[in-house]
Amino acid sequence: MKGLIFLGGRQIELADVADPTPDLGEVVVQIKASGMCGSDLHPYRAAYDPSIPVEKRVIGGHEPCGIVAAVGAGVPEHVARIGDRVMVHHYFGCTTCRHCRTGWPQLCLPATRITYSATAHGAHAPYMKVAAATLLPLHESLSFEAGAAISCGTGTAWGALERLQPSGDETIAVFGQGPVGLSATLLASARGCRVIAVDLDEDRLNLAKTFGADVTLNAKSVNVPEALRDLTDGRGVEMVVETSGSSEAAQAGLNGTAVWGKVCLVGIGGKISVETKAFLDRQVTVMTSYTMSTVGQQECAEFIVSRNLNVDRLFTHRWNLSEAEEAYRVLDAQSSGKGVFLF
Repeated sequence: MKGLIFLGGRQIELADVADPTPDLGEVVVQIKASGMCGSDLHPYRAAYDPSIPVEKRVIGGHEPCGIVAAVGAGVPEHVARIGDRVMVHHYFGCTTCRHCRTGWPQLCLPATRITYSATAHGAHAPYMKVAAATLLPLHESLSFEAGAAISCGTGTAWGALERLQPSGDETIAVFGQGPVGLSATLLASARGCRVIAVDLDEDRLNLAKTFGADVTLNAKSVNVPEALRDLTDGRGVEMVVETSGSSEAAQAGLNGTAVWGKVCLVGIGGKISVETKAFLDRQVTVMTSYTMSTVGQQECAEFIVSRNLNVDRLFTHRWNLSEAEEAYRVLDAQSSGKGVFLF
């Protein structure tokens, strides 16, 4: 089969890779949808290292969704049967540490942790071999594309909201209206929050309105912390989700948060500088959120089903694997919605 390999230097290759067969405790998933994530841009943009041969690299893609095609020995029927519609939690750990036991294998020790698309083959290929414990059922009302989104981007937004624990009457500012930010806007609105969407791109802000944003702010044209206070009678917002990875956005979120406010940092790559004294009298809580647990991924899917939320609207581009070079050029521009490879 052909699998997409990131070479770095904005180069990819559709390499010939052997069809996978499941070992003990594993399954092979026939991929139906493999989402493109903004974090794919890190290996895509990384420096090209010609000393690493293609056969030593792994297939990219960490938003898998599909159908169980083969089941290895030792996998109980209630865990996986051929034909099951499934999502994949794209981490697998030792299974015995307290993090793995509570559904957080991404927090397992790096020496024993597998991250599909980084340390093992991912989903940008027709078939993917995974540990059976990574599988989660895909509800019949959800498309494979929706399942792919929940497997990382939308699930990541859910994970951030679960860290913040909104009760439904808060004003929450969502910085960045890419796929993760739009998902946060959609989910926070559905949970009853008043959502202020922040971005630099007017098209994305207009899209955010259709996802439930009550107010939009273009950071190019307004002082965002001042605008957040103006919109909240001078108090600032109770909650912030920062999804863009921008240092400026993270700082603006901190500066626009109310007394006892909470800031959740999700975007990768940003840096913030904090003068402790300036925040002591505001009792601000700053936290991070790293994707979602297996339990959280399932809860996110169930919430979307129960509220009949249209996650498919996140996708503005659907690609065949043969179109991968163009697909990643579009993603690299970071001016569109979400992309997905369909098989």
